[in-house]
Amino acid sequence: MDKILLDSQTQKYQISKKILNTVGRTNAQYGLIKEGDKVLLGLSGGKDSILLACILERMKRHAPFDFEFQAITIHYGLGEQFDWLTQICQKQGIPHEIYHTNIADTIKQKRRTGSSYCSFCSRMRRGALYAKALEMGYNKVAIAHHLDDAAESFFMNLTYNGMLRSMSPIYQAENGLHVIRPLIHIRERQSIDFVQSQNIPTAPDCNCPAKQPDSDKPPIARVTTKNFLCGLEKSNPDFFHSLKNAFCNLHAQSFSDKNYFNI
Repeated sequence: MDKILLDSQTQKYQISKKILNTVGRTNAQYGLIKEGDKVLLGLSGGKDSILLACILERMKRHAPFDFEFQAITIHYGLGEQFDWLTQICQKQGIPHEIYHTNIADTIKQKRRTGSSYCSFCSRMRRGALYAKALEMGYNKVAIAHHLDDAAESFFMNLTYNGMLRSMSPIYQAENGLHVIRPLIHIRERQSIDFVQSQNIPTAPDCNCPAKQPDSDKPPIARVTTKNFLCGLEKSNPDFFHSLKNAFCNLHAQSFSDKNYFNI
């Protein structure tokens, strides 16, 4: 487990120095959050987004630049209860809002039979988050994807979609918003250590529409890929470190995409 860095305010959750250093370097390297930015954080109530919310709150207090941020939780319309998450945010000084949507009903009505719940739901959730950011005047949207997510995305695209694609630390969406991933170099187990060490409750998996009884296509591909990567790391403990370096050291011209040929 990472060494815990004690916060000067004892009521705040304690975040490890290793996590803070990694996120700080990532922010500096890619210019994720700068002076004057207005950042809207997608807070699902899972371990990763709670960690990111606490990091942004701490950054707001300690960073040598000023920025605004707010956490927003997308309510699918499945009867989710987020009182516990609201209480966490209030105690930690995290500005928070719950955005009620009809995403669950829309999925039931418009998703094609046999198609993936996850991809459809993801687009709906992201669209709701973008719409809220534009409505509220934010210029950046923060997502709590970590290195394990990036690795899984890469290998899922490789094995199921026939493309070399992963998750970048920052990109600009078509609507002009910049999407940032401050945890992109953090391992999932670090998020797990954080919530377990601080006894932080997290959202149950059953809030996910893909876990509902009428789901005919659960997210098997991601589970399979996660298990595959776990096996690779067991045989090579430095696998994720090497993969992170590879993501930062591309040689596109060495593949067969003629758009990158240097001739």
